[in-house]
Amino acid sequence: MQLGITIDLSGAQPKLDMERVLEAERLGFAQVWTGEAYGTDAVTPVAWILARTTRIKAGTGIMQMHARTPAMAAMTAITLQHLSGNRFLCGVGVSGPQVVEGWHGVPYGKPMQRTREYIAIIRQILERKAPLEFHGDCYQIPYRGPDATGLGKPLRSITHGNPDLRFYTASITPAGLRTAGEVADGVLPIFYSPENPAIVSAPILEGMRKAGRPANLERFDVAPFVRVKLGPDVAACRDAIRPELALYIGGMGARSKNFYNDVAIKLGYGGAAKTIQDLYLDGKKAEAAAAVPDKLVDEISLVGPAEMIRDRLAAWKQAARDRHVGTMVLKGANIEAMRVVAEAVL
Repeated sequence: MQLGITIDLSGAQPKLDMERVLEAERLGFAQVWTGEAYGTDAVTPVAWILARTTRIKAGTGIMQMHARTPAMAAMTAITLQHLSGNRFLCGVGVSGPQVVEGWHGVPYGKPMQRTREYIAIIRQILERKAPLEFHGDCYQIPYRGPDATGLGKPLRSITHGNPDLRFYTASITPAGLRTAGEVADGVLPIFYSPENPAIVSAPILEGMRKAGRPANLERFDVAPFVRVKLGPDVAACRDAIRPELALYIGGMGARSKNFYNDVAIKLGYGGAAKTIQDLYLDGKKAEAAAAVPDKLVDEISLVGPAEMIRDRLAAWKQAARDRHVGTMVLKGANIEAMRVVAEAVL
């Protein structure tokens, strides 16, 4: 099992913690991931990280597809590939309708179809077998709409990219995971239980079979985000994790459409998921966080003193041996926690 970390640039005055990145590289971590919502972007910190490291790979976890044309994403990928010696990982995702329509001002549309077309177009650009032409539901290249000038023509990338670029999607729904199995090389689940790997693995394998790909996870990287809080007080460590879980389970989406709430239900926490959502949407965020069960925190996170984390890692290592997990991506881990996990895993 490989290890990775996330780098958080949220907040009003974000800072990129290069000390953690450099320590991750020294420890033998394989990946570092950045993200974007409606503040900092995902690409700029990846470029910064790749410029200051030599071995670790850096990925966008994720680039919002609605915010960029596929050709722009391909140009970004090609540039980062060349500047970094092919250490860029291309993570893409559809985000959610609140951000897509409320921030980017474009229709949400068909997220799975967009994912298929987006990755297919980037692959075509990287392969350079012919000038780019694509005629799909979401993208028409060259554009031939009623307001077109008629001057557009198929173009081939001036710069040669690497067709072996690996694509990850930020999928958590069954449809999203099936799509990842069809067209991607990895997936970044935000919640994952090593005791319930089939929630993620089964739809991926189904998508692989649908696409005629070998239905196994040998070369497909399931890379879940795993929240980490190291400390002697287990209750305090759990309490540090609860607010973020409550935000996703309770507040990320509408009452009738919250993908993260659905995952909590699939993991067996249906009653708690409803309570958390009701409290959060009623403005009772502290009460929502308090309603996150200890068992759920422990199941999808690493919390407590070093010995407790080492014990819990046994389940994750077994999931890796069974080919369900390829990379454990630590979220929120400080340098001490990174060292504890690296010592136990690498």
